[in-house]
Amino acid sequence: MSGDYNDLKRRMDGAIAAFKQDLASLRTGRASSNLLDAVNVQAYGSAMPINQVATISVPEPRMISVSVWDKSMVGAVDRAIRESNLGFNPIVDGTNLRIPLPELNEQRRKELVKISHGYAENARVAARHVRRDGMDYLKKAEKDGDIGEDDHRKESDRVQKLTDETITTIDRMLSEKEAEIMQV
Repeated sequence: MSGDYNDLKRRMDGAIAAFKQDLASLRTGRASSNLLDAVNVQAYGSAMPINQVATISVPEPRMISVSVWDKSMVGAVDRAIRESNLGFNPIVDGTNLRIPLPELNEQRRKELVKISHGYAENARVAARHVRRDGMDYLKKAEKDGDIGEDDHRKESDRVQKLTDETITTIDRMLSEKEAEIMQV
């Protein structure tokens, strides 16, 4: 079971990593280059991530700077940011775009907390799916005679403990992000 346990652990860690990436894309009071990760720009006949047509930096705590590499793409990048539903209003300055971050109001903070709770639930569901796969594997192994009843119980407890640790980590990350979002 150790090889399969390692696979389960890897998949649980993958659920945590995906959750961490989802949380990074949520806007708190501070600027972050991750805020524009979801923006796709219509460039050269196809949609591409913004980081493939520009450099994104954070020169100030409430400002994101986007430096577009190709001068002809400035309009497309500006349009993509405005249409991304992130609530940003870029200021075009040559090949650079400055994006001032407005203060988050109480209603928007609560919306962001709800979104983060949805991300957390998706991560918990992913962890439970991994647990189910592990438990199904153990049932099949016991049925096939590969492991005994005692080993099945011991490994089931081990899988459950891994699941509990993963969900605890997800909950801790959620509460940290929630505190960060609600901080005025």
